[in-house]
Amino acid sequence: MKKPLKESQSKQDQTNPGQQIPARNKAEKIHPTLWIQGHRSSSLAGKTIVLGVTGSIGAVRVVELARELIRNGAEVHAVMTEAAMHILHPDALHYATGNPVITELGGRVEHVEFCGFKGRADLLLIAPATANTIGKIAYGIDDTTVTSFATTALGSGVPVMVVPAMHESMYRHPAVTENVARLKSWGISMVGPRFEEGVAKIASNEEIVLEVERALGNRSLENRKVVITGGSTAESLDPIRILTNRASGKTGRELALEAYRRGADVTLVHRDRLGFAGIREVFAESAAEMTDSVLSELENGYDVLISSAAIADYTAEPSPEKIKSGGELVLKLKPTRKLIKECREKYPELMIIGFKAETGIGREELLRRASATLEGSKLDMIAANDVGKGGMGTEENELYLLGRGKAEPRHVSGNKRKLAVSILEEVSGILNSRQVL
Repeated sequence: MKKPLKESQSKQDQTNPGQQIPARNKAEKIHPTLWIQGHRSSSLAGKTIVLGVTGSIGAVRVVELARELIRNGAEVHAVMTEAAMHILHPDALHYATGNPVITELGGRVEHVEFCGFKGRADLLLIAPATANTIGKIAYGIDDTTVTSFATTALGSGVPVMVVPAMHESMYRHPAVTENVARLKSWGISMVGPRFEEGVAKIASNEEIVLEVERALGNRSLENRKVVITGGSTAESLDPIRILTNRASGKTGRELALEAYRRGADVTLVHRDRLGFAGIREVFAESAAEMTDSVLSELENGYDVLISSAAIADYTAEPSPEKIKSGGELVLKLKPTRKLIKECREKYPELMIIGFKAETGIGREELLRRASATLEGSKLDMIAANDVGKGGMGTEENELYLLGRGKAEPRHVSGNKRKLAVSILEEVSGILNSRQVL
């Protein structure tokens, strides 16, 4: 909420209509750390997150975690246990969140203000959560600020997310295992841990933010199964060399992440590694492997196929041994199978989204070719662009989205996360219209 202007400033503005307020006066209205709010996305805009920090060494990570939540639009308030303050000074989290840190409960009854009935919080995120704190939450013990927040949230229905962090031997203790299972049975979300070097480490900030976005964001694809192809394929020439293209896989990754944020059950087929626990990944290197993998996946019942991969049009018969260097090399190439064609023939009711990449043509010709592919391949929607102007391997892109039965294409441009949002908005709309029919 904006603070009222000072009296002297108000008079100055009336005296000089249209004069801009000096930058220093604008900056005084909010804590400087909040200048980054919403800079990455608006996925958490309007959401209030209470960040509970307990006495794990993983607490050193939450300064940047808080800022990542803010960059995606959230308002963050931190609560620290006494043990956490031995690892991280409250001033660090005051800076990181732009709000005073709650280190003890007082007359404001902060746990009720945020997590009680009609409380301000949309989510209580406990990161990191020690074995001690997990056990106390499981048995309703309130002897720290964070456990009091947890009990209040659970009693009032505020969502709770827990990010465990401790030594692996502690996490494997039967009582801790039972406590984790108990929390899950109450609907508490668990993120991580990552097992490395004998430690059950706190999950990455990227994974935590993704799970928060899924918990609080647009659920337009909830209970939907989406399979996505991404990146380039690689056709083997010999045990060392491959034939490939310039596709980076960024679009496929962003589509998978956005579909997951929207509540979908997501499978990503590619020859890379995304590394988020909630997204299933299938490795496929060649065009044939990708086609076979997708057809195999579709047997499990999917609602949508998004074919964003730059699948090779040609392949070669690979040499079993390294091809000797020196002199000319003649390759005999043969066409690859067409993934979309085979998927459409086998699954006529499946919603399929395709991509059309062209180079060096004008807008009208691009749209004409994309429309022909849309109809010829019986797609539900196609995303078309001129990669000669950029997009392949870059952070930014420009697309035209053409849907079957839609009079005008939708033009979108920006970073690939923004493009993924636009594509999946269209996908959600098509699915909803089908459901109505």
